[in-house]
Amino acid sequence: MSNDQYRNILVTGGAGFIGTNFIHYVLNHCVDVNVINLDALTYSGNLENLHSIERDPRYQFVHGDICDRDLVRPLIQKCDAVVHFAAESHVDRSINNAAPFLSTNILGTQVLLEACRNASGDPRRMLYVSTDEVYGSLELDVPEIRFSESSPMAPNSPYAASKASGDLLVRAAHHTHGMNVVTTRCSNNFGPYQYPEKVIPLFVTNLMQGKKVPLYGDGLNVRDWIHVDDHCEAVWQVLQQGQTGEVYNIGGNNERSNLELTHGILDAMNLGQEMIEYVPDRLGHDRRYAIDGSKIKSDLGWSPTRSDWPDALESTIRWYRDHQEWWSRLQR
Repeated sequence: MSNDQYRNILVTGGAGFIGTNFIHYVLNHCVDVNVINLDALTYSGNLENLHSIERDPRYQFVHGDICDRDLVRPLIQKCDAVVHFAAESHVDRSINNAAPFLSTNILGTQVLLEACRNASGDPRRMLYVSTDEVYGSLELDVPEIRFSESSPMAPNSPYAASKASGDLLVRAAHHTHGMNVVTTRCSNNFGPYQYPEKVIPLFVTNLMQGKKVPLYGDGLNVRDWIHVDDHCEAVWQVLQQGQTGEVYNIGGNNERSNLELTHGILDAMNLGQEMIEYVPDRLGHDRRYAIDGSKIKSDLGWSPTRSDWPDALESTIRWYRDHQEWWSRLQR
């Protein structure tokens, strides 16, 4: 990479799944970029993910909460851009207790926006990493319809509602204060370092331990899957080139039902359907997500390149096989 206009980056939630991969991506591709990683190290944050770069002079870790105004202000003063990954993100947890989601995903986002707006010197750019879940649910029998950036937001879980609230705060910051903000909404990620409560690492690690995989409902709910490296590449491109105030959908062009996903994992691990345990469906379970990524392709020239689904899935399974100590410690 070259000609990057934002070179001093504050990454929030950089010890989590996507943040970890993003930091690795940036430091591996950009020799002149410095990264500050601000992470509260809640249950899904793990500094072990970043052990290989902890002595890199371009990298600094700060332990703290994005809701802490006194901590956030001086960090943003050192940076010219913020990439905001930090979020409570597990839908099931939000159904059981929404309070942490409202605090981190709404209040924390507003704290960052205020700190960017009030920082001295050149205006800070903030990229808010959102989710396709803010759009709600699509019907299974209308496959040609996908979420575009102009689709109305209709979140159906406390998690999705909290992320949609962050989207609206970012929009308002641009409209009211003219802030240099941009939003990405991405489909389901998979790849290394994903906390094993999410479906792919949960199923893989269960099967490695001889346990069955819990499949919600009839298994026909559909998600668009994207490899985390593709997502990170797209985020970096939007940060550097995206139009201020705009929203960019990031998708994998890879719709799979949960049942198809499950069979793919079982096949890759040479196991049979007897390892599936059907469980009661999640409350309010959205039926289908699908991303229309034509805007980011036409405006920024980006599209996913890791689109060979069997190879990408098998390489992810292989990563969890090769890192059993990593995920075993998280399950204790």
